[in-house]
Amino acid sequence: MQVWPGEAYPLGAAYDGAGTNFAVFTEAADRVELCLLHDDGSETAVELRESDAFVRHAYLPGVMPGQRYGFRVHGPYAPERGLRCNSAKLLLDPYARAISGSVRWGEEVYGYHFDAPDRRNDLDSAPHTMTSVVVNPYFDWGDDRPPRTEYHHTVIYEAHVKGLTMRHPGLPEELRGTYAGLAHPAVIEHLTELGVTALELMPVHQFVNDHRLVDMGLNNYWGYNTIGFFAPHNAYASWGDRGQQVLEFKSAVKALHEAGIEVILDVVYNHTAEGNHLGPTLSFKGIDNPSYYRLTDDPRYYMDTTGTGNSLLMRSPHVLQMIMDSLRYWVTEMHVDGFRFDLAATLARQFHEVDRLSSFFDLVQQDPVVSQVKLIAEPWDVGEGGYQVGNFPPLWTEWNGKYRDTVRDLWRGEPRALAEFASRLTGSSDLYQDDGRRPLASINFVTCHDGFTLHDLVSYNDKRNDANGEDNRDGESHNRSWNSGVEGDTDDPDVLRLRARQMRNFIATLMLSQGVPMISHGDEVARTQRGNNNAYCQDNELAWLDWPSERERRGGDGDGGSGADGGDDARLRMLAFTRAMVGLRKEHPVFRRRRFFHGRPVEGTHDDLSDIAWFTPEGTEMTQRDWDRAHASALTVFLNGNAISEPGQRGERITDDSFLLMFNASPGPLEFVVPVDHGRQWQVVVDTAGEDGVPPGTGPKVRAGTRLTLADRSLTVLQRPV
Repeated sequence: MQVWPGEAYPLGAAYDGAGTNFAVFTEAADRVELCLLHDDGSETAVELRESDAFVRHAYLPGVMPGQRYGFRVHGPYAPERGLRCNSAKLLLDPYARAISGSVRWGEEVYGYHFDAPDRRNDLDSAPHTMTSVVVNPYFDWGDDRPPRTEYHHTVIYEAHVKGLTMRHPGLPEELRGTYAGLAHPAVIEHLTELGVTALELMPVHQFVNDHRLVDMGLNNYWGYNTIGFFAPHNAYASWGDRGQQVLEFKSAVKALHEAGIEVILDVVYNHTAEGNHLGPTLSFKGIDNPSYYRLTDDPRYYMDTTGTGNSLLMRSPHVLQMIMDSLRYWVTEMHVDGFRFDLAATLARQFHEVDRLSSFFDLVQQDPVVSQVKLIAEPWDVGEGGYQVGNFPPLWTEWNGKYRDTVRDLWRGEPRALAEFASRLTGSSDLYQDDGRRPLASINFVTCHDGFTLHDLVSYNDKRNDANGEDNRDGESHNRSWNSGVEGDTDDPDVLRLRARQMRNFIATLMLSQGVPMISHGDEVARTQRGNNNAYCQDNELAWLDWPSERERRGGDGDGGSGADGGDDARLRMLAFTRAMVGLRKEHPVFRRRRFFHGRPVEGTHDDLSDIAWFTPEGTEMTQRDWDRAHASALTVFLNGNAISEPGQRGERITDDSFLLMFNASPGPLEFVVPVDHGRQWQVVVDTAGEDGVPPGTGPKVRAGTRLTLADRSLTVLQRPV
């Protein structure tokens, strides 16, 4: 075999049409072998003799796409110094563009012996571990262009590749649970009819099924256990795992872009699947442990602000380079449109505190590629001072956990929720205005993958996580949920009607709020996990979206249904309501403003009414005393469509209809007076008390001063033409 010196850049395996350049960083190694794996189980070892700035490299003519490979790193095994080199362990390339196979758990993939954790383990891991794959970078993107949907037009749909597609009745069996399933016209049709503009995919970076879960007969379903930051997860590919997963993912992105849907990746750069000092040796740990991980004062152990065993060392230039290279790769080569960063506060930690000016944010800010896509932070981690909602830099948007909590509190009847609800409804200026950000910095959500589904939020007071094998100890215990009077499944028609109304309340509130709405997949059809609020290990029908039957989706007769969700007909009504609310938001810019409300008339709009006004149910303007009342749970909000302060794309004035939003979160019916002096005649366009929720243009007309009775726990929207 010919071995040429090659180049130190780019890192990873770079195929050029005639051969492949291999490059890997390690400061800890004495010697590095590149191992080419063959299908008969044998391997060919090539020592990487060239080294530049601790990057070992070589070029191998004739090595083609599909070739499996790994590294064996020779060097000190001295955990007391943080060094864990072990040439018996075949290691994944940190820059691998594709990864083949899965881990077969056993003592072979660990650097120590189970019965003697201080003794080095020299069992060969090659037959038991995953392997890196050389890929062909070419793909015919045609005229693919990023949709570049502006935030004020964005509706995010958080979904799991497998969970969304596994039970879809319109998909062929072989495409269910795959990237190709995402690209199927039946799935894309559902998303476009719903009004979704961005698909936020739960982790698709190559991840590992934890040893503990596999021993329990479970899997890491969610995928927050990354081992390959450049490689699409191979189990979601229908074609194969020797590079086919890359082509299939690209094809899915291309199809979604053709439908005008952006692709946002949920990424996990805060830790890896190698765990703590008792975890396996799969890649980084054996290549250069102290360069990749945050170690404690005793270097045998790992600092953990993620709850997963380790944290990447964000002070290391090599870690920062890897993350930025990965982000750029997914934008430039895989054409994704943005990222949601899991436990993003960990990325900001340079020492113990969360520093918003840390190196990572500096790099993102100045990067000409990454800075131009959607950047969404999950603004917390499990470390001290880790809850950082509202504290990320101006370039970033954030999952607004305070929005979620406040909206849940209002509709479940918690006292003293009204004043904060008003702030969340109008874009959370208390969180984002001071640093120059706008309402669109707030990613509003009521539910997400982590926690109850929308159906379960209104059906359970307590989590039901026994299937996870941890005696119901895992998952959040304080869910801010309310079971509507009965815990879990019921046939009581009154309870089912109340639950359906509460779900409509949440969806309507989400779509009427300033900011960027995010729907959790399946909430539009009342998906249930039977009270499991931590389905991270439930790779089965409990967590997969149970779609309404094909006959029902195409307008067949409903069976009336009973039990937890009221049957397919009730779920389809929920779907119709969600579509209508997304459509109402899309049609009216007053619900998706790019600037905060002023609370006063806007200059140059020829309207002496304030851009927003707050009223008691009696139709009088709210006073401080009204806001401070402990059990206040109802109000009316006036949104003035003739007082939108931001201009249009070409500088033109934006005008819209005006709206009255009437919220009755109290446990009994309430009489609301339509405020005078803010419009003479209105039409009801949303009423969540109705079975269908939105009478499309057929609601009754009402005049100023009219008294309307709102059912308990319901909201009504009145519209006045411009």
